[in-house]
Amino acid sequence: MKIGILHHPHVPNSYELAQEIEAWLQAQGVEAWECISWEAKKTDGRLASLDLLITLGGDGSMLRAGRLASHFDFPVLGINMGRLGFLAEIYPHEWREHLPRVLEGDYRVERRHMLQAEVWRNGELFEQGLDVLNEVVVGRGGLTRVVRITTEINESYLTTYVADGVIVSTPTGSTAYALAVGGPILPPELRNILLLPIAPHLSLARPLVLDKGAVVNLIVHTDHKAILTVDGQFLIDLEDGDKVVVASGPHVASFVRLQPRSYFYRTLMDRLKWIV
Repeated sequence: MKIGILHHPHVPNSYELAQEIEAWLQAQGVEAWECISWEAKKTDGRLASLDLLITLGGDGSMLRAGRLASHFDFPVLGINMGRLGFLAEIYPHEWREHLPRVLEGDYRVERRHMLQAEVWRNGELFEQGLDVLNEVVVGRGGLTRVVRITTEINESYLTTYVADGVIVSTPTGSTAYALAVGGPILPPELRNILLLPIAPHLSLARPLVLDKGAVVNLIVHTDHKAILTVDGQFLIDLEDGDKVVVASGPHVASFVRLQPRSYFYRTLMDRLKWIV
């Protein structure tokens, strides 16, 4: 068995815990290595042969790891060292209890729907292959001025949003930015696409839940800076007339789950402090 361990360079004790887990795994006869999560993409050769990826950090680290692992079809086990930890499965003090179960195969794999985005400019492909685990956001830049975003579903005109932006989200992303602007919470293994505006002005305000086969076109109309962000981790400057195309992607993110399937709702209530 081969296991990679990713640690966050800005999370206290992350590196030390990664070394501790690596040493324990090697003592069990497991081939293990560790590296900084931001540098993992440079190690595609090692990633391709992995059976499991352990990630130490918060949801940002889990998103990065999920996108990486999706290209090689192995699962990610998250150890929450961040603030919310919607995606992580265990806490740092629990790893000695749960890792033996993982090595024995006593877990299930939760598979999460992903999107893929591309940008067209002046009729030519400008950016492509942008993997999305949470959401794509097309919106205004630094100026507090709305953008107009003509929105099409399957090449059919829907509406022109006049808003701060538009979110196209996965079910995973329904507990992220989409939740903050009033979107519905979708079960994690659903395969739908969520479309909703950010602070719309005199335009369609209701979120829409689309079929997994839908293709969403977002055409930007602006006389100032607009931006595209992917999972809050990539940023691309957009120009007037640019078209962002978002659809279900070819990859699926897989996460190790040791808890029963009802964990999602318990975790949700706990993270959002809704427990009465």
